[in-house]
Amino acid sequence: MKRICLAAAGLSLVLSGAIFGFFYAWVCSTMWGLDAADPRIAIAAMQAMNGSVRNAVFAPAFFATPVVLALTGLLAMRLKARGAGAAFLGGGLLYFLGGLVLTMRFNVPMNEALALVRVPDSIEEAHVIWQAYSPTWQAFNQTRTVVSGLTLIATGYGIWRLGRDLPRD
Repeated sequence: MKRICLAAAGLSLVLSGAIFGFFYAWVCSTMWGLDAADPRIAIAAMQAMNGSVRNAVFAPAFFATPVVLALTGLLAMRLKARGAGAAFLGGGLLYFLGGLVLTMRFNVPMNEALALVRVPDSIEEAHVIWQAYSPTWQAFNQTRTVVSGLTLIATGYGIWRLGRDLPRD
């Protein structure tokens, strides 16, 4: 049971780090680059990226992170590592609400609406569309990035606590 818990903790760390890194990359490069581009190109590029993100590489980090964190937390609790268990469970709940639910509630509907937009020939029209989309989308993305970073910290803390809480063999 201890080895399974440690393996789950390692997977929790990988998934938490992957989803934080994914959201962070949008904050510090992707959206800044799109904002600096011709808005017609930005709209088309965002449509393409949103269309391609639903894939088997992204899905585990996005969907499985809260599940694996919860499983790790329950395993830790079963091993009487209560501090570690609470950290993993808390991180899982935090990401579930502030990462997954936030994304599905706000970013995804915005992406779906943008997908229906025909990229206009006029740069001025495109600018209006992009300005109605990008700042709001980025605010939600920054929120889920911070939450994902806190989830990663909770995961790291949970691993540290496992080292302190689990009995030595």
